[in-house]
Amino acid sequence: MKRKNKIKVFLVDDDSVFLKSLEIEFSYRNEYSIETFSSGELCIENILKKPDVVVLDYHLDGIDKTAMNGLQTLDKIKEIDRGIPVIMLSSHDKVDIAVSCMDHRAFDYVVKSETAFVRLQKAIEIIFRYQKIENELHLYKDKM
Repeated sequence: MKRKNKIKVFLVDDDSVFLKSLEIEFSYRNEYSIETFSSGELCIENILKKPDVVVLDYHLDGIDKTAMNGLQTLDKIKEIDRGIPVIMLSSHDKVDIAVSCMDHRAFDYVVKSETAFVRLQKAIEIIFRYQKIENELHLYKDKM
């Protein structure tokens, strides 16, 4: 993926070990600028920094039961800026959870596993390809 600027990625997960491992994986690649948050509330407080992508855990209320969960955080992000793509993460490989995330306008759903990072990278590539096609379509429509 060739870009002039680094891709700003927000990683949001209350599992500090998984969050750190994702941060390390992304940091090894030069094309990413990473910010990590341990709660949906912290992510929302920083959302005006305009991340290119948010990677958001579905179960953010695992440690603090009063915390916003992933779907609530997703809804709030979309309320603030519908254009920010959000990729949901979950340790549960359940179709109903994935469908629920997509109903809440998540771009993709990735199961936490040993291949999660690769799947996240591919999803981010697809996001930027899709955005490029959309921009070209808008340019084409404007010329007509």
